[in-house]
Amino acid sequence: MSYIVAENLTKTYDGGAAAVAAVDDISFQLKAGEFIGIMGESGAGKSTLLGMLGAMNAPTAGRLMVDELDVYGLRPEQRADFRREFLGFIFQSFHLVPYLTVIENVMLPLTVAKGGNREKRAKAQAALHQVGLAEKANRLPNQISGGESERVAIARAIVNEPPVLLADEPTGNLDTRTTREIMELLLQLNGEGMTIIMVTHSPDCAGYARRIMRVSDGKLREDQFNLRRIETWQKEESTIDLPPSRIQVPAAGSLHTG
Repeated sequence: MSYIVAENLTKTYDGGAAAVAAVDDISFQLKAGEFIGIMGESGAGKSTLLGMLGAMNAPTAGRLMVDELDVYGLRPEQRADFRREFLGFIFQSFHLVPYLTVIENVMLPLTVAKGGNREKRAKAQAALHQVGLAEKANRLPNQISGGESERVAIARAIVNEPPVLLADEPTGNLDTRTTREIMELLLQLNGEGMTIIMVTHSPDCAGYARRIMRVSDGKLREDQFNLRRIETWQKEESTIDLPPSRIQVPAAGSLHTG
């Protein structure tokens, strides 16, 4: 059974004399634990599509099903619950709050979560440890590098342990070495069971994905598996006992309904 199902997703904007379809009748299915790279030129519709997959941009037509849940059939407050519990977001700009420490930035998504401050701080510290920044928890954003800032953004995105991570050009502001480190981190998270959907201009970054979609003029032009990456992972998995996933996918209907 597919985990994420996009059915004829369309997003049209009023362009005055004629409507402009930023996303034009796109359909696909994803299984839990996939790593998808979405590629295309500027203005192709990649980020618009990612916004729809992130429950932030309602389609003009079509339907998005996630774990048998009709995302845009939810009321706005239910959809907010869905985003908080089901999704993590990483963007090209780090969006760190400059006057908060690293760990306080990571704790931001936990503000409305249940539990005391000590428990939330422990979860944030665990997320920072996962991205290799535990020792810099008390620094301010201007006291860390760009690559470290992106790691903080990733820690903030995964602190709620979401089953799905959406990344929009996550390495766009980074140098080659740091880009490789961030992509290896995303690969590690995917290996632990997290579903990752990443928009990128970079063929090198897309090469880390197991499946690559190409979007042009709002349409899905190609959808194919990255055979080189699959062959590499099959060799690794045949020699390494992978730990069980720490991600537990919530059952359909388990989200708060407000």
